[in-house]
Amino acid sequence: MKKLLLANEAVARGLYEAGVKVVSAYPGTPSTEITEATSKYDEIYTEWAPNEKVALEVAASSAIAGARSFCAMKHVGLNVASDPLFTTSYIGVNAGFVIAVADDPGMHSSQNEQDSRHYAKAAKVMMLEPSDSQEAKDFTKKAFELSERFDTPILLRLSTRVSHSRSLTTLEDRVDVPLKDYVKNPKKNVMMPAMAKVRHEIVEERVIKQKEYAFLSELNKICIKNKDIGFISSGIAFQYAREALPDASYLKLGITYPISEELLKKFASSVKKIYVIEELEPIIETACKACGIEVTGKQLLPVTGEYSVELLRNRLFGQKPYNCMEGYDMSKVPGRPPVMCPGCPHRGIFHILKRLKLTVTGDIGCYTLATLQPLVAMDTSLCMGSGITSLHGFNKARGDEYMKKCVGVIGDSTFVHSGITGLIDIVYNKGVGTVIVLDNSITGMTGHQNNPLNGLDIHNNPAKQIDLVMLAKSIGIERVRIIDPFDVEEAMRVIKEEVNAMEPSLIISQRPCALLKTVKYKGCVTVDRDKCTKCKMCMSLGCPAISFKNNKIEIDTSLCNGCGLCVNVCRFGALKKEEK
Repeated sequence: MKKLLLANEAVARGLYEAGVKVVSAYPGTPSTEITEATSKYDEIYTEWAPNEKVALEVAASSAIAGARSFCAMKHVGLNVASDPLFTTSYIGVNAGFVIAVADDPGMHSSQNEQDSRHYAKAAKVMMLEPSDSQEAKDFTKKAFELSERFDTPILLRLSTRVSHSRSLTTLEDRVDVPLKDYVKNPKKNVMMPAMAKVRHEIVEERVIKQKEYAFLSELNKICIKNKDIGFISSGIAFQYAREALPDASYLKLGITYPISEELLKKFASSVKKIYVIEELEPIIETACKACGIEVTGKQLLPVTGEYSVELLRNRLFGQKPYNCMEGYDMSKVPGRPPVMCPGCPHRGIFHILKRLKLTVTGDIGCYTLATLQPLVAMDTSLCMGSGITSLHGFNKARGDEYMKKCVGVIGDSTFVHSGITGLIDIVYNKGVGTVIVLDNSITGMTGHQNNPLNGLDIHNNPAKQIDLVMLAKSIGIERVRIIDPFDVEEAMRVIKEEVNAMEPSLIISQRPCALLKTVKYKGCVTVDRDKCTKCKMCMSLGCPAISFKNNKIEIDTSLCNGCGLCVNVCRFGALKKEEK
C-alpha cells in the first residue's frame, strides 16, 4: 500500500516498521512532526523530553539496554545534545540507535542555518541523508541495520524542504525486533580515560570500514548520462539539481559521512566537468578537492540560504530566473511582517515592559516577535535559556544601578528546557534580577506540544505538573509573584516593585495561548467614536485586529477574538467589549 506522507511522517513510519521500541525528543521545527506521528503507534514508547540532551541520553541508554531507540531534534537542538553525542560515538550501541537532525537552510524558524554534517564529521558518526519521503522511510530502517552492523549511532539528516514535503511512500509491516540481551561491560560503556583511549582507536577503524561500505552501498547512486557534465549532490539539493540538469550524469550521496574517496574518483573518471551542488557548507566539495578532483561549487553557488531550480540555472548557466511577479509593481504590495496572534498573552507583558523602558534580555519562542515594531521591547536573544543568563551577565557587567532597569523573559517550556540552571546561577552567585516566566500553558512556537509545566504528556494524558512557585523557593528565591498579563495596571505595579527589589525575584505571567482549544474568549471589541481621542495607545500593542484607517481607529471583527487587552489599555474608555 502507498500513502502520501510528509518525510517526517515517513521517518515515523520507518521507526514503526524497523521495530523501534523507545523514542524521546524535544519539539523543534522542522523536526517536530516525526515524534508527533510516532506517538500514534502504540507499539512505540514515545515521550517529550525537557530538552534535546535529555532526549539523546534516554534514547542512547535505551539502545545500550537492548531496545532499538531513536531521538529527534532540529539543528540547534543538536548543539544542546552534542555532549552525549560525542561520547555515544565512542561507546557505540547494543541495539540500533538513530538520531534525526533537521536543518533549516533559509532560517524559516531558526536563529541560524548551521550545517549538521559538521557534527557527523566531528563526532565520527555515520550520516544518512534522504531526498524524499520514500527515502526518509527507507533510510530510517536502513540506519538501524547499519547502527547494529557498525556498533555506532547513526545521524539521519533532514532539512525543512524534505521534512515538510509530501511524496508517495510504500507502507510495509512492522518487524518485531526482540530485546537484545544486556551484558555488563564497563570497558565499553563507561568512558573513563583508559577506556576511551581504546574506544577511540575502534572509532577510527570503524570509519575506515564505513568508507568501504559507502563505496559499494546502494544508498549512494551513480547514474551516467551525458559524459560532458555531471553533478554530485545529496538531500533536497539533489532534487533541485536533477531538475536544473536533467541530462547530466550524477552521483547522489545518500551517505554524507563518511564520504568514500574511491566513489568520488570513480564518478570523476566518467565525466569531464563536475558541479557539486549542496546547500550551506562545502562539505562534499572539500572532500572532492582533498582527493584531487577538480569541481565547481561554492565559487558559483552561495553558502547561505536555500537553493532552487531557478537559482541553479542562473548561477550555473546565467539563465534569468523565472519571476511570477514580473511586471507587477511590488512597491504597492504591503509588507506582512510576522506578528503575535490576536489575544496572545505575551503582548500585554511586552507592552508594559516597553512603557517602563526596561532592558529586556530575551529567549527563543513566539515572544521573540516582541523585538519587532511596534513593541520593540526585546534587547537580546541568544538561544534557549539565555533570557535568564543574559540578565545575569548584563547585571554583573553594568552594576547595581542597572539591575533596576533590566528584566529577563523566558517561556514556560523553554524555562524547563534550559532556564532552571540559569536561575540557580543567579541565586548561587549572589545575583540580583527579575525573571519573568511567560507561562502560556503550552509549547507554542512549535505547534502546541505539551511540556512538564502544563501537566499533560505527549498523549494528552495527565502527568505530574511542575510547581513553579515551589521550584523557585527550593532554589532560594524568596520573591515569587503571579500576574495576569492582561491586567495591565496590576502587572505594571508588580514589575515595578520587583525590579526595585535588590534580590532575585521570579514573576510568573499566567495566561494560556489564545490558540488553545480550551481558550474561548467571547464577543468582539468596538470603538466608541465619541470617546476615542485617536491617541493610538491601542495601536502600540501591535494587535493585527487594530488599525488606523481614514483617520480613525478600526477593529477588524474577523480577527478580533475578544481578549480585551486593548480595552484595558485604553485610558478613555473608547474601546468596549460586546460579548456576543
